[in-house]
Amino acid sequence: MKTKILLIVLCFACTASMAQTKKRKRRAAGTKPVAQQQAPVTTPSTALSAVDTSKKIAISPPKPFDRPLDGYYKKSDILNARATPYPNIREADVAYEKRIWREIDLRDKMNAYMASPKQRLIDILMTAIANGELTAYDATADPKNDPDGDSFAHPLTPGQARNKMADSSVVEKFDKNGNKVSSVLTQGEFDPDSVIKFRIKEDWIFDRQRSVFEPRIIGIAPMVKPKAGSLDLDYQPAFWIYFPDARPILATKEVVNKNSDATGLSFDDVFVKRIFNSYIVKQSNDKDERIKDYAQGIDKLYEAEKIKKSLMDWELNLWQY
Repeated sequence: MKTKILLIVLCFACTASMAQTKKRKRRAAGTKPVAQQQAPVTTPSTALSAVDTSKKIAISPPKPFDRPLDGYYKKSDILNARATPYPNIREADVAYEKRIWREIDLRDKMNAYMASPKQRLIDILMTAIANGELTAYDATADPKNDPDGDSFAHPLTPGQARNKMADSSVVEKFDKNGNKVSSVLTQGEFDPDSVIKFRIKEDWIFDRQRSVFEPRIIGIAPMVKPKAGSLDLDYQPAFWIYFPDARPILATKEVVNKNSDATGLSFDDVFVKRIFNSYIVKQSNDKDERIKDYAQGIDKLYEAEKIKKSLMDWELNLWQY
């Protein structure tokens, strides 16, 4: 009897052990051993993703560049300056009027500040034209309607105005045998140092209401010297700028002074207060003649001084002492 019970117990034990062995084999067939599993390939992107993202790091944007102040005080007065408007003149109060054309030579010692590399007058005008703040007008003369070419009749684009200031040159083209095929006119680069003269057009007006005899500048033009082979041509206006439109821009541009950096003067001030040296090249007359049409050499300067003196004498003759 004991033997039978022992055999039954052994059978149950064998059956249980066989069942456990089969379960282990089934589990091993479904998953690979840990040692045989392929290790994940680590790349820069996965390495970043492997970092614990539970703690997010806030990356602050770079700080904007804070330019230090070039000096110990900020010159804000000249930047916020405004052109002082002229008093209004009624036509009925104009007792006398004379139109004058004069030229400013930057080679003159008194006018050297207009050609300073720190603040050139031509650079101010060209920058304002390129930005659309000023309009340049064609200076080409029309014998019938505009003999002087300064009536502000034909506006120019910024590109056309710049082309008027750049020197043009003829580039010749040759074939492979060295024979000249054609020639092309190419536009050169603009050199601001080549502008050494400006022409201004102004009206001298006596206002009987205020009893003032004063000039009012109407237009300003940079002068260029055209090149035509071996011919020595005279300086000509490149284009005209309406001066009342330029005053708000010139009022914010400080003049460079060799004696002091704190001038407080703008380019509008030097024109309104007449802080420049010039000579007259023409006055309004019935024949529409320029001084050089009837005077040559040193006589041109004498004639210019004569016209200048006649203007001053006209004002002096109004008063009695």
